[in-house]
Amino acid sequence: MEALLRLGRATGRGRRAAGIDRRTFVRGASLSAMALGVPGLLAACGTDAQTQTADSCQSTDSSSSQPVLNFANWPEYIDVDGNRMPTLEDFQKTSGIAVTYNAEINDNNEFFGKVKDQLGACEPTGRDIITMTDWMAARMIGFGWIQKLDKTKLPNVEANLNDSLRSPSWDKNRDYSVPWQTGLTGIAYNAKYTGEISSFEELMTRPDLKGKISLLSELPDTMGFMLLLEGADPENFDSEDWDGAIDRLQGYVGSGHVRKFTGNNYIRDLNAGNLVACEAWSGDVIAMQYDNPDIKWVVPEEGLAIWSDNMMVPNKSSHKANAEALMNYYYEPEVAATLSAWVNYICPVQGAQEAMQKVDPSLVDNPLIFPDEEFLSGAFTFMGLDDAVRQGYDKDFARVIGA
Repeated sequence: MEALLRLGRATGRGRRAAGIDRRTFVRGASLSAMALGVPGLLAACGTDAQTQTADSCQSTDSSSSQPVLNFANWPEYIDVDGNRMPTLEDFQKTSGIAVTYNAEINDNNEFFGKVKDQLGACEPTGRDIITMTDWMAARMIGFGWIQKLDKTKLPNVEANLNDSLRSPSWDKNRDYSVPWQTGLTGIAYNAKYTGEISSFEELMTRPDLKGKISLLSELPDTMGFMLLLEGADPENFDSEDWDGAIDRLQGYVGSGHVRKFTGNNYIRDLNAGNLVACEAWSGDVIAMQYDNPDIKWVVPEEGLAIWSDNMMVPNKSSHKANAEALMNYYYEPEVAATLSAWVNYICPVQGAQEAMQKVDPSLVDNPLIFPDEEFLSGAFTFMGLDDAVRQGYDKDFARVIGA
């Protein structure tokens, strides 16, 4: 794993030698509407959301007369060169569609809280693409809030989507969702202050880390590891397992071991040493290592969480065909390779590894972008939950993390 992390630093340094630094740019740019913290979690978990259907909430597509698109995504999740986003700029030139790009999703529950009332009432959100992590994508699709995609307008997606991502349990035929990127959840630490950390148990029990770590405000990420520490399976657990895991988390919080819960706003604190270790997403950390070689990312001994963020078209978006055009564009292998070379997450597009030879040959064999089956053998996903159970678990989690 240390060899893998050295590879991440070397490729990042070569790629950004011309002065591209995505964190500096995104934090200062007007394109970012980043929000911090986790307000909205209680609103999200406590809502009695209104379900819609294709008949009860019909949308009209005005794409042919309105070549515009509003794309809501996560911070630091697209290629940036100075004040440009090259792939997005190329899409606008070739398609004639003007894209408003907002990096406004910092946390799934927080964003859910922004749009739930409009979607529940079959009202427009002002967004044509939203990018949600698997479990939240499943929830929104289950509520009937997402428009069905026209696969005849997605030939690149149909041809090039990685086989392992074609049939998730919550969208068996990918009728409503297209993966943007796939990622891994593990441990990041600042070796200047901590030395080596190899397991989640160590992260949660070492006395010298007390009050200096953060966990993620995403329930599946954090509770997946709590379940593992309880000896339970995050992909198949019962209420007794959950109770033990949530009590375990409460103990860590109550003892003062956990400093805070975050979205991906842990980046600055870890770099500065305000946090010395944290639960973290793989792509964020690879990029951090370019600026700070003391930052390490490891696969915990307990296992590795894997997830996808998925592009979807919400109800009452009036630019669905424009959204489908963008989805299809990002499934061109060279475009996908260009994006992945910058964001450092797992690429969901077949053919992108070969295309990476032209984009950045040093990344062709990077297992955090193109992992093989052996690397992913210990990976797990979080069990699908029906909405009633999900709301109960959300309330438990919100109570413990103080949201």
